[in-house]
Amino acid sequence: MTDASEHSSAIDRLTCVIPAGGVGSRLWPLSRANAPKFLLDLTGSGDSLLRATWVRLAPIAPPERVMVVTGNSHRTSVADQLPELLAENLITESEPKDSSAAIGLAAAILELRDPDAILGSFAADHVIRGDVLFQRAVTTAVQAADQGYIATIGIHPSHPATGFGYISCGTARGDLAPFDVYDVTEFVEKPDAAQAEQYLADGGYLWNAGMFIARASVLLDQMALAEPEMVRALREIAATWGTEQGAATRDRLWPTLPKIAIDYTVAEPAAAAGKMVCVAAHFDWDDVGDFASVANLLTRGRGSDLAVLGDGAQVLSDASSGIVVSESNRLVALVGVEDVVVVDTADVLLVTSKRRAQDVKNLVNRMKVSGGGHLL
Repeated sequence: MTDASEHSSAIDRLTCVIPAGGVGSRLWPLSRANAPKFLLDLTGSGDSLLRATWVRLAPIAPPERVMVVTGNSHRTSVADQLPELLAENLITESEPKDSSAAIGLAAAILELRDPDAILGSFAADHVIRGDVLFQRAVTTAVQAADQGYIATIGIHPSHPATGFGYISCGTARGDLAPFDVYDVTEFVEKPDAAQAEQYLADGGYLWNAGMFIARASVLLDQMALAEPEMVRALREIAATWGTEQGAATRDRLWPTLPKIAIDYTVAEPAAAAGKMVCVAAHFDWDDVGDFASVANLLTRGRGSDLAVLGDGAQVLSDASSGIVVSESNRLVALVGVEDVVVVDTADVLLVTSKRRAQDVKNLVNRMKVSGGGHLL
């Protein structure tokens, strides 16, 4: 186990990377290509999910050690929402390539800046309550990462969720930290209801929150075992980043990269090789992946079964529950409907149920091939 001075040094070498990508198609028509999920206020707090992520990370890392990876088209919006973000720490993709390329590019840039750099990846579109517990979990993960492991942060499940992946935890690793650190034996895809119930009863499974903490070089070397050509290209892009040739190198190589999630290039292979550990965290977490989860988030502990989101939303309700999201000046009136989802925008009205909220993505997929792309 590291002593206090080594631990402090590790924290000082942590750079927090915020991947800010993805449209969030299950939240259409609120979330769209020009206004993706991470740029929206889905909690009614007044801050977008991206801004809330920045604020959450501020006690852990100063602005010079926070990076954001986003698409070219969102560069201005991200800079506007995060005025503290340094220009050299805003990394842009010429086209979306999934999390391996996004996080891998940040790791390659960090590796050149500091061969001993530790990277922590924290998605821009999650909701977390319990910032002190979050900071404690990250600090513990950094301890493990500094000793050569790839660490992730798992969330104690509060219910048998079928919308999240799970982490199967094995032996406690008291040699890495006094408590809450375990070997990862397996990453499990989203289960059906019966399997989720079994995971909850078993007690050895945590929700996979998609957070990864590792030395930048360790993460890249692990990724290279699965995708050597991709990592070679990422390191070549990083070598010219910030120079006159940087944009040209990125534009030449980026389109050649595969679209693949970091779960498949890093997390699952590292777990199989005994190189992955998990910090069992105790904060509240949600990835607000659909309108049902937004409704549950907004009504939790508030004594109301109906969530309302939107500046100046006008809603009249009688014996109804669910969520209403309004971006129009129309009155939305509900009578005797349970667990309804109503999203009223200037050009689209969506009506579904909380139970079918995940299926909104199916509509989006149909619109992509039926000429409705202008509404996405």
